[in-house]
Amino acid sequence: MSADLVRILDGNIFVLSYDSGDLEATPTVPCGFFSFDTRFLSLWRLSVNGERLHPLAMDDSRYFEVRFFLVPGAPTHYMDAKVSVIRERSVAGSFEERLTVLNHAGEPAEFTVRIEADSDFIPLIAVGQQWERAGRVYKRVEDGCLRLGYEREKFRRETLISTTEPAQVDEHGLTYNIRLGPHEQWTTTLHVRGLVLRPDGQDSREHVHPGRRRRSKPQLEQDLKQWLDKAPQLNCDWEPLTKTYRRSLVDLAALRYSPLTLPDESMPAAGLPWLATQTGRDPILASLQALPFVPDLSVATLRMLGIDQGSVLDDFRDEEPGKILREFRYGELVAFEERPQSPYYGSADVTPLYVILLDEYERWTGNAVMVREFEDEARAALHWIDEYGDIMGNGYIWYQRRNEQTGLENQCWKESWDAISYRDGRLPGLPRATCELQGYAYDAKIRGARLAREFWNDPAYADRLEREAAELKERFNRDFWVEDGEYYALALDADGGQVDALSSNIGHLLWSGIVEESRAAKIAEHLLGPRLFSGWGVRTLAKGEARYNPLGYHVGTVWPFDNSLIALGLRRYGFTTEAALIADSIIEAAHYFKGRLPEAFGGYDRELTTHPVQYPTANSPEARSTGAPFLLLRTVLGMEPYGDDLVVAPRLPERFGRIELLDIPGRWGRIDAIGYV
Repeated sequence: MSADLVRILDGNIFVLSYDSGDLEATPTVPCGFFSFDTRFLSLWRLSVNGERLHPLAMDDSRYFEVRFFLVPGAPTHYMDAKVSVIRERSVAGSFEERLTVLNHAGEPAEFTVRIEADSDFIPLIAVGQQWERAGRVYKRVEDGCLRLGYEREKFRRETLISTTEPAQVDEHGLTYNIRLGPHEQWTTTLHVRGLVLRPDGQDSREHVHPGRRRRSKPQLEQDLKQWLDKAPQLNCDWEPLTKTYRRSLVDLAALRYSPLTLPDESMPAAGLPWLATQTGRDPILASLQALPFVPDLSVATLRMLGIDQGSVLDDFRDEEPGKILREFRYGELVAFEERPQSPYYGSADVTPLYVILLDEYERWTGNAVMVREFEDEARAALHWIDEYGDIMGNGYIWYQRRNEQTGLENQCWKESWDAISYRDGRLPGLPRATCELQGYAYDAKIRGARLAREFWNDPAYADRLEREAAELKERFNRDFWVEDGEYYALALDADGGQVDALSSNIGHLLWSGIVEESRAAKIAEHLLGPRLFSGWGVRTLAKGEARYNPLGYHVGTVWPFDNSLIALGLRRYGFTTEAALIADSIIEAAHYFKGRLPEAFGGYDRELTTHPVQYPTANSPEARSTGAPFLLLRTVLGMEPYGDDLVVAPRLPERFGRIELLDIPGRWGRIDAIGYV
């Protein structure tokens, strides 16, 4: 996705436009107004007297609204504009646009203002791909409104466009013929609603929760203020860190999403544009990263994912009892089971991560009620690890899709087809057991044992989980250790052989605690060595591996969330200087992205580029990258809950200077953390 697109959002409702405010979707530019996995506007083009408009300035200081200041034609240095247009847009509840035309001349003037509108109703999951429409499109003018629609059997979506000022409405847009006196102005407001219709013409969402209303713009403004006021306040000598922290807080607020089945709580949507929906991995990790700052996100995440926890064997959806979903979508392809995301369970890492988040939430908040509320879900998740995750019966989590047609082949966090490879570039057969999955399983068992002993009154179960964790750690350190390279293999193949590529996954092993103490120094050396560390962060795949590509999605790029977990893992094993270096590098990279870390960026050596290189189709904002600065702050400040107290042991990068993080919420109430070099 082009980094230059202007984006506003409210959870899974968002608009992507050019800097003029126009929406003109192409196969390579995903402009549009999107809601509930459907593009409801693919064309929204403004002209005055037949001329396109060009931007003078833009104000996008709030995540849910933007103002464009425009003039017809191309602005020049030798001619004063006689007319200008202010285009104010928001997505508070729906798409709303307020147009103001200003006559700057000292005499009357007539203007023809035209909005061209259309929709392809493409499912979000199909944007940028070849897609043949199976239903019919219709357009109608009725009661002064333009109604664009799409229908395929009982599946219906409509875009309803209305205006507060009289207009000539046709099937292709709206036209206003206006006359303004000297220095007068004219204003109209256009409302665009995306409707998810039942066969009877009623919006499906209103029937799931009757009377449910999306928040208005004043409510969003007030909500954002309360969100920022409630979060810990950061004072720091290094301006890029304070800017990134503020940007991350705002972006996390923007990504909050209330699923239809949980209308009164918000969990993070995964990211714009491709994953503006409910997922499993992304909200778990983002909630975990943000726990010391906004702990309430974890509650909604745990509850929503618990509601949809797998209960049956379903090959099409890769569903198994106890398994936590990967993704839930509402679009056409899912409705007709051409894709399995209704929901889809094809991820092997999310289920142990669910247990990890539940335990971490209690450690920070002391909320024992929640731990008891989700006991059944956590037990089911732990049972899944051994009953269904261990496909080969040898004590490891493996993955192999049941849905051979449309399921994911790789079901770890590195999901792209070429992400798991041997050093020489060959791809292993299935099933596969990636190394970090074993770390997550180990951590989930250790944490599950604590929960069972302290909250579930089941010491026998706790003893069993601890015994299994110890056996897993011993087995893992035997089978995954690559002797000639002194690192852990990326995975085991179906024959038990090592998939021996050097990757960032080894940093997740430090975070989980599965690494033997005697080997931790070598892992840290690899992570900060020239093959993995670019100078901007740790690459997903090391230079020198056959499939390494600095612009390969999971085979050489730098992922901020990945680095945040690696930094915390380094800190866990005592490598505070190395953890601080990663934090320093990622926050500096954020400075070049105006404080908003993208999903991923290029893995080029720092010496080759003066700034980090944008990955062309990265989600941004993206929940896990938005959460990365929070976890990096926790890491360099050395913040860890210890009983009912917060322990702070700062080890800061030199240019961070002095840090004050004030009013950190937790089981201790509110407390401050102060660190300095």
